[in-house]
Amino acid sequence: MIDPTPNEIAAMEFGGRMGGEYLDHLGKTDLATLSAEQWAIFVEAIVIGYGDHLRDLAGRDRCRIDDLAGEVPF
Repeated sequence: MIDPTPNEIAAMEFGGRMGGEYLDHLGKTDLATLSAEQWAIFVEAIVIGYGDHLRDLAGRDRCRIDDLAGEVPF
């Protein structure tokens, strides 16, 4: 990703934490020891965490923009 936005950076960090939580749940730190199923769940945790968090941040931005709509004089 070239020049990620602040929301994209925050979403990447969140997705990374979700992947880390899954590894903690497994008690593993070496990705090479994951089974194919564990690897798929690990990647899914990161991707879903990223997407969900990015959508949440976009929704918050939308609410802030909507709140400002009444304040714009033009």
